[in-house]
Amino acid sequence: MLYRGFPLKLHHAIPHWVEPGALFHIRVALDRDKQQRQLTDPALAQRLLDSARSYESRQRWHITLFLLMPDHLHVLVSFACDQSMSRVIGDWKHFHARKHAIAWQEGYFDHRLHKDERGEQLSAKMNYIRQNPIVAGLCAKAGDWPWVIERTE
Repeated sequence: MLYRGFPLKLHHAIPHWVEPGALFHIRVALDRDKQQRQLTDPALAQRLLDSARSYESRQRWHITLFLLMPDHLHVLVSFACDQSMSRVIGDWKHFHARKHAIAWQEGYFDHRLHKDERGEQLSAKMNYIRQNPIVAGLCAKAGDWPWVIERTE
């Protein structure tokens, strides 16, 4: 379906020219028009983090940073060459919509970090994500936030 000559939904498949192991910043939000529990509800948060780890163990994605906020989440992640980003994220969202009655906002935000963004800019992106709970007044320092997966290697 088209709107002013553009598709209503953009496809989020990783183009063939993207280098293997490309790192993406992805933001997924709740549907704000629907009343629902927060992603940081302890029982739900633990299930979301467990399933993120499960996706990693099944090699659907590789997590660099995964952080839950009450109404959205941030992920720095890479995908296997044979995995479609759109499919992986769609499957993950669909599972939680069905299993935990989460109403997600349609689609998601994604930004591929180019090779030249891997040094200081990657550190700045990670710090921005880590600072989200502090800026929102949910904790005093990043190390206090329990709803995060972070790879240090």
